[in-house]
Amino acid sequence: MTSQNKIWTGIGLAILATLIWSGNFIVAKSTAQKIPPVSLNFFRWLCASLIIAPFAFKKFVMEKKAIRSSFAYLLFTSIFGISLFNTFVYIAGHYSQAINLALIGTTSSPIMSILLARIFLKEIITPLRITGMVICITGILLLLSKGEIDTLLHFRFTAGDWWTLAAAFSFAVYNILARRKPVNISPVNFLFITFLLGTILLILPSLIELQMFQPVKWDLTLILVILYLGAGASVISFFCWNSAISHLGAARTSLFGNLIPVFSAIEAVLLLNEKINIIHVISGMLVITGLVLANLTLFRKS
Repeated sequence: MTSQNKIWTGIGLAILATLIWSGNFIVAKSTAQKIPPVSLNFFRWLCASLIIAPFAFKKFVMEKKAIRSSFAYLLFTSIFGISLFNTFVYIAGHYSQAINLALIGTTSSPIMSILLARIFLKEIITPLRITGMVICITGILLLLSKGEIDTLLHFRFTAGDWWTLAAAFSFAVYNILARRKPVNISPVNFLFITFLLGTILLILPSLIELQMFQPVKWDLTLILVILYLGAGASVISFFCWNSAISHLGAARTSLFGNLIPVFSAIEAVLLLNEKINIIHVISGMLVITGLVLANLTLFRKS
């Protein structure tokens, strides 16, 4: 694969991952009264582990030695990317307003990723990338505030907002760790091991949680939601995202997370019959412009 093709492949994979992830909060919101957050995360990753297991089993057997030698790395990656990240998101969804959740999570995680990539991976933060990041954030702020400055001026942190910040930090750490994936562990096996370890780590917290909340209200909708989260928002999205990181780098890939609220707005129009207005158009154009600027240096190197 040529350098330019590798770049375009990475961009396409990052966009596909964010497109699938954009529906995560919509479907999870509908289950808030049916299943508590830690349990939802546990069943999501249990489902994902079962789906990917047949595809990874052969590699798992072949790469057992590599897994043992990198176990500490795999464990920490699982903690931040699987066990903590979505648990914090689902907990935050029970406390924060939607604007707080999207605003903090979408804008803070890419910034954290870029700073961590600079500190730990020595990735260069160019003026053009900073400009692109600022334009992306401007587009997100415009979208979430609906063009009303008072919405942002009266923004206040809640307990849920702190959970969202914790989620953003967890995913930023995951981005850095995923960039350092051992070369002797295949992508599909990497996902299987992190999914499995993350699921195992959630067993005890979910059992404790189930003693504190009402029993899970199982129905067809909840089953379909967990299948979506397990297959789409977990297996497919994480495979695409990790592949994008290997193609583009952790800091640059993280910027594509800014597309999530843009896609969510489009989905709201298509699925929920909400009206699209000039704010949606302008904010979407700003985010795309920021992404293009942030990636210009990458194309110049190819």
